[in-house]
Amino acid sequence: MQRLQERLAGCIQRREKAMGLFMTSGFPGPESTLPILREMDRGGADFIELGMPFSDPLAEGLPIQRSSERALQAGVRMKDTFNTADAFCAKSNTPLLLMGYANPINRYGISAFCRDARNAGVEGLILADVPLEEHLPFASEAAASSLGLVRLIAPNTPDERIREIDKATTAFVYAVSITGLTGSGLGAIEQVEAYLRRARDMVRTHPLLAGFGIGTHKDAVRLSHHTDGFIVGSALIEKVETLWNDGSKPTKTLYEEIRRFARALKEGDKTVEQEKA
Repeated sequence: MQRLQERLAGCIQRREKAMGLFMTSGFPGPESTLPILREMDRGGADFIELGMPFSDPLAEGLPIQRSSERALQAGVRMKDTFNTADAFCAKSNTPLLLMGYANPINRYGISAFCRDARNAGVEGLILADVPLEEHLPFASEAAASSLGLVRLIAPNTPDERIREIDKATTAFVYAVSITGLTGSGLGAIEQVEAYLRRARDMVRTHPLLAGFGIGTHKDAVRLSHHTDGFIVGSALIEKVETLWNDGSKPTKTLYEEIRRFARALKEGDKTVEQEKA
């Protein structure tokens, strides 16, 4: 997890907000994920989350649910996710994390999963349904394979528990911005900002990044004001759906649109317009 730690530390030192981008493995098709990841990388991602398709993604809203269902219907399995991770990491220094749920990992075998993830070049894990009280088997195997383990907090997480989670994580603290699903929208932004200010006061050991509900550069700026960066997932999934659902075959232009969208999330529309010119 050294690259992830160095990348986040570098952003903090430069007073630059880190941007993490999420894409589901096998979406919109088994052959399309890797070129999409590469365009996200070119678009300025400081790290990338590769989602492990799962039939019951409890924390996910409809866009990511659809992407996971589509990948599973196409026959994408854990070995395919590892192959995609391996191919991406072989040609990029941008840290890659796997995000998902405990059930597929338990079925695979926690030790074997962590070993194979590390062999594929993965830097860390984000497990949305593993609470602090149940994280030790995952944490010990992740540590043995030099994988960082990201811990999540939410608006209803008490102060003392946030402190405990900050101590328990070995990568960064993921501040879920809303008490709801991914892609749900931010709602009352003043309440979100108050929560993130509180989280900033509690998280002192590791970087703090905000996610859920971020779909524009403006969202990213507001939510990262009190954090070290932001994470975008559903908005990227919806962008890919828009590009592919008209029946078009993937082209260089379609992939470039993903890069432009990623860059706009981090730098705003003016930079993208300059790039087009």
